[in-house]
Amino acid sequence: MNSQFNKGVIEMCVLALVNQRDFYGYELVETISKRIEISEGTIYPILRRLTSEKFFETYLKESSEGPPRKYYKMTAAGKQETEKMLSAWKKFSSDVNSIIKGGE
Repeated sequence: MNSQFNKGVIEMCVLALVNQRDFYGYELVETISKRIEISEGTIYPILRRLTSEKFFETYLKESSEGPPRKYYKMTAAGKQETEKMLSAWKKFSSDVNSIIKGGE
């Protein structure tokens, strides 16, 4: 699969997950990697960019397992971007499935 396509899909997954609740970085890696093969090196640049684009805010939360964790929280702009991206994905995947099944 094309790496740019993969990055776009993973970005959409990150947005969709953080839209449901706050996550810390490694937790996102663990959650996504249950279904899609990814590494930490894929997620952290996406998180930095989405934060710099004001789709996420961050905060630190104490952890019983080590240093405080940086959590990512969805902003209003992030919610709008997520809705837009998921809507485009649904149309795209529907169109691709139609083509694969022999539709016009």
